[in-house]
Amino acid sequence: MPSADVAHNQFVTPNGFPRPPAIDWSMLWPIVIVITAGVVALIIEMFRKNRSNTGIIWTSLLGLGAAAYFVASQFSMPDGATFANMIVRDRVTLILQLLLIGICAISFLFSEQYLREKGIAYAEFYQLALWATAGGMIMVSTTNLLILFLGLEILSIALYVLAGMSRREARSEESAIKYFLLGAFATGFLLYGIAFIYGGTGGLDLGQIGKAWASDDPMVRNLLLFGSGLILIGLCFKAALVPFHQWTPDVYQGAPTNVTAFMAAGSKVAAIGALYRVLEGLASMRDFWMPALFGIAIATMILGNVVACVQRDVKRTLGYSSIGNAGYLVVALLAHFKAPDKVSLGATLVFLIAYSVMTLGTFAVVSLSTSQGKEGTRFSDLYGLSQRSPFAAALLVVFAASLIGVPPTAGFFGKLMIFQDSLRAGLLPLAIVLALSSIISVYYYLGLVKAAYTPAEDAMIPGPTRQPNFGLIAATVVCAAAVLAGSMFAEPVIESVQPSGETIQVHSAPDAVASNPASLR
Repeated sequence: MPSADVAHNQFVTPNGFPRPPAIDWSMLWPIVIVITAGVVALIIEMFRKNRSNTGIIWTSLLGLGAAAYFVASQFSMPDGATFANMIVRDRVTLILQLLLIGICAISFLFSEQYLREKGIAYAEFYQLALWATAGGMIMVSTTNLLILFLGLEILSIALYVLAGMSRREARSEESAIKYFLLGAFATGFLLYGIAFIYGGTGGLDLGQIGKAWASDDPMVRNLLLFGSGLILIGLCFKAALVPFHQWTPDVYQGAPTNVTAFMAAGSKVAAIGALYRVLEGLASMRDFWMPALFGIAIATMILGNVVACVQRDVKRTLGYSSIGNAGYLVVALLAHFKAPDKVSLGATLVFLIAYSVMTLGTFAVVSLSTSQGKEGTRFSDLYGLSQRSPFAAALLVVFAASLIGVPPTAGFFGKLMIFQDSLRAGLLPLAIVLALSSIISVYYYLGLVKAAYTPAEDAMIPGPTRQPNFGLIAATVVCAAAVLAGSMFAEPVIESVQPSGETIQVHSAPDAVASNPASLR
């Protein structure tokens, strides 16, 4: 059998020794560089003569820049796979990897001043954040369940440590313990699900699930159903979807604000990217998981936005906001898988980018409430921000407008595209809930703006008077520019994942969009 001999020779040398799989290093270099940057930063910390983190920050940013360069250089290359088909390259992978690198870099820009004001200027933050970023990059670039689990654990373990970085605060330690215990529980579900999938398919590649499901073997189908359900539970926890969301507000409130910003954006991108890969592998089982995710999306959007309205802590409010936004992203994914011939993944990617930059920018402004080791995260702690730093208060208005969905911000285009895609896919109930929950969110987002523009003398305890440094200004300006340039980055993102033969045009004017809804397809 010649074909069997050829397959055998791919893995065994003529001498009978195992042959390592061929590796296209262009796909792996970005991940390797980010991991290496973390190792180099750790070595620099060991030998530095003072407590300055400047060298570590610059090393980390240079590493992230090099990784971004290697990711960007692959956009001209064809889709493919390497490392025994465990790492894939397509436009979705490249966009999400670039986004994760950008999230990490922006987090670094405003972290140092915050960490020093809080008295926890530990260089471990930069190393752990780099390794967490590498874990997220692995998650969004694999269709192998074993590699997916490896990336998830690299991301999660780093975040467990980062959440408890402020060791002198009880609520920081509490957030780390809660996150660790619930995360370990969710990991158990994920591993158990992987075991079921392996039992049903005889492999760990998501592409094998469709073939096994088509066999019509009752035992195999039951294994796949149990396995896919358990895997989705684990990923729903990481994406903070109801009813697996309980950890989110507590962890967001207790963790240092810069860690919360990195977690809110980076972890969400990695979880949604992994969820997309898994659902793509489970496409043949759509009739089973789509009704469940339909209900989860509705519950997530409603609970996240309604409960956020009664919060008095800014970070808890943004935690519930993150839950609500996760619901919007699930709507986008469901629309894509319900009608893949009509709906591309463009809306999901555009809203992920918009969510990341407006969330990072908001948390960067909130970090100004820290001064001389004290941090206030209540709404009243933002009183007088417009007097102390008019620039930061003005940018907070921009981020709040994007979170609400005011045109022409990136948040508006993201929500509009998801709304249109859900209608195009015949998911009218999801479109209605999305619109209503977005209206509800106006209340608490405007509460942030109101607090920032309330005079300081109205506060019972005067808020901190810290002024933004260059790093925070740079981070917020970059985020604000991305928010205001939503229509500019939306079109190339959509075109990159659009099936060939279709054209897209994104208008910056709301009237133009309304007059031609199909333009956002």
